[in-house]
Amino acid sequence: MPSLSRRRFSQLVLTAPFALLAANAAQANLIDHLLTDAIVPRHNDELWVLVDDREASLMVYRGNRRLERFSPISLGRGGASPQRLRGDRATPLGEFRVNRFNRQSKFHIFIGLDYPTPTHARMALASGVYGQQDYDDYFTYYRRHGYPPQETVLGGYIGIHGIGNGDPDIHQRFHWTDGCVAVTDAQVERLTSLIDIGTRVVIR
Repeated sequence: MPSLSRRRFSQLVLTAPFALLAANAAQANLIDHLLTDAIVPRHNDELWVLVDDREASLMVYRGNRRLERFSPISLGRGGASPQRLRGDRATPLGEFRVNRFNRQSKFHIFIGLDYPTPTHARMALASGVYGQQDYDDYFTYYRRHGYPPQETVLGGYIGIHGIGNGDPDIHQRFHWTDGCVAVTDAQVERLTSLIDIGTRVVIR
């Protein structure tokens, strides 16, 4: 293996932050493009969910017609991000599908989402968060189980849930979750009555 000269090392050190910024910009552009398409209903009768970070709201739509709006909602303490990492407490942006319901959750009801999606896996590979083996393992697991692995560097166990044992006053004032979307217990009950496995959820 050729040695790394001091000059070349300095060049790498100086350019690394710019490479990282470029990778982050590319990810943001990919997510922006995805979200532009995602907020268009698949058909006039589609029931789907839109979570809006800037408005701190969750809306349920039938096609383009809004049926419900819940606000304020709480997101992750780490904000919302195109590229979530395990432990950063950020809510991932993107397009998801409901893949499970847990009605015995400590958060009253937990509506699971299929995070990390293949798009998140591809972004992780492009940014260097995933190595090729991680990427291959992700899709091997997905094909075998029909849902994404939850124990990776991207984290997992993302969903929409109620407050449950949490503090309603904190919910009204702060983003407090570890990366999920939180609504009140009454709201998550209402949401559960409207949606089903496979319902699209867009977080932007």
